[in-house]
Order: sequence, then C-alpha cells, then structure tokens
Amino acid sequence: MKEENNSNNNGNNNNHHRIVVCIPAYNEAKEIGSIVKKAKTYANEVIVCDDGSKDSTADVAKSSGATVIRHEKNEGYGASIKSLFEIAKEKDVDIMVTLDSDGQHNPEQIPIVLNPILRDGYDIVIGSRFLDRRDKLKVPLYRSLGIATITKLTQVASYGNITDAQSGFRAYSKRALSNMDLYEDGMSVSTEILLRAKENHLTVQEVPVTVRYDVEDASTHNPVVHGIKVMSNVLQYISLRHPLVFYGLPGLVMLVVGAIYAGNAIELFSHTRYVSTPLILVAVGTAMIGVVLFATAAILYTITALLKGRVRKDSVA
Repeated sequence: MKEENNSNNNGNNNNHHRIVVCIPAYNEAKEIGSIVKKAKTYANEVIVCDDGSKDSTADVAKSSGATVIRHEKNEGYGASIKSLFEIAKEKDVDIMVTLDSDGQHNPEQIPIVLNPILRDGYDIVIGSRFLDRRDKLKVPLYRSLGIATITKLTQVASYGNITDAQSGFRAYSKRALSNMDLYEDGMSVSTEILLRAKENHLTVQEVPVTVRYDVEDASTHNPVVHGIKVMSNVLQYISLRHPLVFYGLPGLVMLVVGAIYAGNAIELFSHTRYVSTPLILVAVGTAMIGVVLFATAAILYTITALLKGRVRKDSVA
C-alpha cells in the first residue's frame, strides 16, 4: 500500500476536531474528482484508497486535493475500508467519515453524519436510506428486500434498531476507530463493523441520508452473492458468540422430536406388537443430531468462555 499525500488541511467548520473523509474507490475516475472537492469542505483531509484501479482514479483524486493510498491489485471493498481505518488511526484523527466513490452518496450531507458525534458523543453514526419515507421509496425493490433481510439478521447479533446495516455512509469517533480490528475483505465488512461495535459496547445512531440510484454502474457486485456472503458471515458470528442459542436450542428441539417419535414407536408396539422401523430410525436419528448439537454448543461455549477470560486477564495485566 503506497501513500501519495496532497492534503491542504481545510477543516473550516470544525477547528477543534481533526476530521478526515475516507473514500474507497475502484475505477471511479469519472466521479471521484467532484466527490473529493465537495468533501474537502467538511474535513481537514480527504483520503482515497485506490483499490487497484485500471483507470486514472488515483491521479484524478490526487489532482482534486486528496491524499491517495494505493493497493497494487484489486483486493475488495473490505480491504479498502481496513486500509482507511489503519491510516486514520495512524494519523490519530478525531472523526473518520466514509462514503462511496460512485456518486450515490452526497458529500454535502457529511455534516448530518458528523453532528451526532460532535453534539451528542456517539461512537458510530450510520447514514440510513430507510429513515425518511421519501428516500425509502427510491430504493429499488430487489435492493430493499435484500438489505432488509441482511439488516434483520444483523439486528439479532448487534443493534435491534438498525434500519440500514449495509450503508457505507458512516462516521466513526476516535473511540470507535481504536476498537476496530477488521478481517473481512469483501462487502460484508459493513456488517462486521456493527458486530464488533456491539461486542465493544459502542454507541450507534442512525440519521437519514439520500442515496442516488441513477448513477451509472452504481454497483458491480451481484446482490444475491453479496447477500449470501453477508448472511453467512453473520450466522458464523452468532454461532461463535452465542453457541448455546445457535446450537443448544436446535439440539433441544431435535431431542424433543426424537422423544416424541420414540414414544409413538413404543405406543404402537404396546398396542399392536408391531415394530415400526421408520419411527425408530427417525427417533434415533433426531436424538443423535440433538446430542451432537448439544455437545457442539457445550464445547464452543467452554472455548469462548476460556478465551474471554484470557482476554480479560491479559487486559488487566
């Protein structure tokens, strides 16, 4: 990752806070210049992560006044976000704002996502396209359904009142930045951030923002593949963080089902002396699955409890 600095330290509106606007970009030479110029009005510095673009994205961003960091090859949206988080922490900024580089987000709405941190001390602010009914109606139906599904699943493991778990228009306080160690390289990083925020007891607020859908090539990601990956990651997170619920409850259900079938088989035999092989097989099969799920829950719960205890011990030491 290389850095090309072209900061002019504007920050006209927030002299007491060092604010950076961070923009992940891949082949966005057409839009990135105007976005950088507008974003500079609200920040001390604009940083663009050029994720291996094949066009002039990096040159346009730099000539427009941005600091540019570059990936030699395309590594993914999550990898860009991770690089931007790292450089924001290195620069010891007070607030980091992220927004998309394709023109869907309006840089002039940056103050909207900044205010809850500046005014009320929130850790993370999310620009949601679903809080205002007029903005909500602009979202294409297939996107709305997909985002709603991912958001519902994310709510289970993070914040129950979140309406837009996939929004890339966000603001992060210094506390939020210091508590984020991200791993996802793909689009599911947006969900990972919320899961880790909940784990670290960070405060989150949503504000209404407008998202454009008339932008050419607004998204290069297959929504079905993206949705499956995100949901898979959330389920994996829930299974590891809440094994008793994720594995234990289904295990209990399977044991109950096994007991019911076993009871039916016994009752049938007591009345007719007929041995029902199907009933016995179902009873034994479901009981075995229930035992395996219970054992998995117990093992994972013990491992996570030990790891948490070790982390707490290390942090105290």
